Amino acid sequence: MSKHKWHEGDEPIALTKKEYERELVHLQSEMVAMQEWIRHAGQRLVVILEGRDTAGKGGVIRRMTYLMNPRYARVVALPAPTERERSQWYFQRYVAELPAAGEVVIFDRSWYNRAGVERVMGFCTDEQYEYFMRVCPLLERTLQQDGIILVKYWLSISDEEQRRRFQSRIDDPARRWKLSPMDLEAQARWVDYAEAKDQMFAYTDTRESPWYVVDAEDKKTARLNLMSHLLSLVPYQPIEHDDIVLPPLQHRAYVRPPLDSQTFVPHRYSVG
Repeated sequence: MSKHKWHEGDEPIALTKKEYERELVHLQSEMVAMQEWIRHAGQRLVVILEGRDTAGKGGVIRRMTYLMNPRYARVVALPAPTERERSQWYFQRYVAELPAAGEVVIFDRSWYNRAGVERVMGFCTDEQYEYFMRVCPLLERTLQQDGIILVKYWLSISDEEQRRRFQSRIDDPARRWKLSPMDLEAQARWVDYAEAKDQMFAYTDTRESPWYVVDAEDKKTARLNLMSHLLSLVPYQPIEHDDIVLPPLQHRAYVRPPLDSQTFVPHRYSVG
């Protein structure tokens, strides 16, 4: 079983910056161990990350997957649907991204777009929204009955913190590309989004498929808490690996072309 079981009422562990980095590396190593178990056992894991803009979803995902094998761990962040996709069953393009045996799929936003931005911005009709709310719990139950491990996280931040993060993007030319007109509209419609999230939880925060809310006011804290919690939910076991011995280096008569026949990248930097 996982070593990351949480107990309600446990006091949080205060960490220094160095201790944070050390714990992050430990959790990233455990994520690899979890992935190895999923591959070995033929399991399928789906992790959904939702939350307001700037809540830190991308940062969490980068830390989660930093050491994982990208051949078996995919991050899905779908763009706006095409005209053809809009004519399909709403869940169709998301279902196409679900994992096969031995795979992990992390959704950076998911089918819950319909309950959030599409609802608030009027990108779906009332009938489409109501259909989503009825069908979504059934779909998730079906995925779980088929053996998929489904975990849903909502990263929660205050309006003040979101505004501060938006302003930091405006002030930083290297990150200004992250802002879109839709992001700015999120500030103007803060209460609308809050109401949409509460309605979404009322329908889809079920006993079989609960929403786990992550306090994301501090990004580093959120990363550790989410990773540790995810590890506690997956019953992974250490996988025994055969000893690896490097084969002897090949030697035979072969003359390589001279180095000056190749075009090298200039040594602009030297570190050491």
